[in-house]
Amino acid sequence: MSREHDIHAEIEQLLRCQEGEHCEFKAAQRQYSFDKLAKYCCALANEGGGKFVLGVSNARPRVIVGSQAFPQHEDTRRSLIEQLRLRIDVHEYLLPQGRLLIFDVPTHPVGVPIKFDDRYWARDGDSLVSMSDDKLRAILSEAGHDFSSEVCVGASLDHLDEEAIEDFRRRWMDKSRNQQLATLNKEQLLHDAELLVEDGVTYAALVLFGKQAALGRFLGQSEVVFEYRSSDVAGPAQERIEYRRGFFSFYDDLWQRISLRNDNQHYQLGLFVLDIPTFAERSVREALLNAVSHRNYQMAGNVFVRQYQRKLVFESPGGFPVGITTENILDRQSPRNRRIAEAFAKCGLVERSGQGMNLMFEQSVRQGKALPDFTGTDAYNVTLTLHGQVGDPRFVQFLEKVGQEQQKTFDTHDFLLLDLIHREQKVPEGLRPKARRLVDLGVIESIGRGRGTKYLLSKRFYADAGEKAVYTRRHGLDREESKAILLKHLRDYGQAGCPISELERVLTSKSREHIKGLLVELRKEGLVRMTGARRGAKWHPVTSGGFEGASPQ
Repeated sequence: MSREHDIHAEIEQLLRCQEGEHCEFKAAQRQYSFDKLAKYCCALANEGGGKFVLGVSNARPRVIVGSQAFPQHEDTRRSLIEQLRLRIDVHEYLLPQGRLLIFDVPTHPVGVPIKFDDRYWARDGDSLVSMSDDKLRAILSEAGHDFSSEVCVGASLDHLDEEAIEDFRRRWMDKSRNQQLATLNKEQLLHDAELLVEDGVTYAALVLFGKQAALGRFLGQSEVVFEYRSSDVAGPAQERIEYRRGFFSFYDDLWQRISLRNDNQHYQLGLFVLDIPTFAERSVREALLNAVSHRNYQMAGNVFVRQYQRKLVFESPGGFPVGITTENILDRQSPRNRRIAEAFAKCGLVERSGQGMNLMFEQSVRQGKALPDFTGTDAYNVTLTLHGQVGDPRFVQFLEKVGQEQQKTFDTHDFLLLDLIHREQKVPEGLRPKARRLVDLGVIESIGRGRGTKYLLSKRFYADAGEKAVYTRRHGLDREESKAILLKHLRDYGQAGCPISELERVLTSKSREHIKGLLVELRKEGLVRMTGARRGAKWHPVTSGGFEGASPQ
């Protein structure tokens, strides 16, 4: 089955869908408003995700009318991601009937409604409206109870460190560019950040700004412990620092501790030298922010940061938040301590949509390292390992070159796909649509068709790496495997001869023309022979003594 056939089948199925919660169709034959597009994508996300299709008539039966809107659709996609903080994909199909543009919109993160132009959008028939209060409350309640928003009985402003609060103020001013924040007194600043409420100081304020004595009294488990170990051998750590004070009091100091032993890995590639740090600062900081904002503060135990020569291990009490698994962690967010996460977002440490985990995965691939690892995670503890060893610097150079030449912004799943192909791993079904775009961009190549399609990095990667023979072997291996399968089938079942239609069922991922080409090669090698002609033609195996099931002609 050809790729074109697959695409047409998908589009036909889409046109039969009812326009409702998960589909929206617009003709947009000449142009379409970006703001309206963003509002519809926002509404679809708030309603569970779906598809927004341009180039299709509104009335049923729907027909393709073609759309000229958003000719630079990749730029439009990037703008949507920046505005909505959602991973939105866009697919362009140039069909005989006209151009289709399909935006795939994911559902909103758990507990986080999506807004555009300061409004949470929903749909009411053909109209866009503000989301109802009931719907908004339903989304906000998905993440469950927020412990960090509770008031800590007995805590006061005197229990908070003023230097930590001022550090927060500076970061918030830099992020918001709101100089009025400098005029607020400490109490008003914390009130505006929702860290201080009428009833008193929240646990979030203690976690972020608490003095050592206050945390010891009210929240002793709010401690981050740093250890350096030169090996995995059990025993005392070479260095151990216990941070029992507000996050903004030790945040930078912890990174400085890690950076003391953070060496650069040097690689000579032709005339160029690559210097890659063992631990990327942004990834380390994101991992720490995740541990602090997502841990369960109602469980005993501390956050541990253990540094080894080539890996960093973060451990935090409490399993994944509700709705989060290792399979969906890149696509869904569910902040366990929303008030802490919102404070981080206000001062620019994290994005409100929680893209920190995506950044860690992307940076690992960009730097040629193993992906972040959650081995050891269970219902009571989250363990995240950041690997520091660079595996293949040539792959790093290839990614840099691709980025410069294509001027495209790959999302996290693009990087995951490239990493799988580089490591010669199977591409899962969910990433195969991504592979089509990368093939079109010339970043990867495909072998075969349909579900049996295999992928490899483009020829230039192997050429630049000085491994042209590897490319030839990998590219040709599929062809030889297919020929071996055909020959085995003919020898096992083809004594009376097999028509081409039967052989198509043997190699379902290959087109008829491709199979004919394989048979011609086998015939030239003296392994098969054809009898008959046209529709009556059959293929027979050849043995050393002649033909099986047919006399020589």
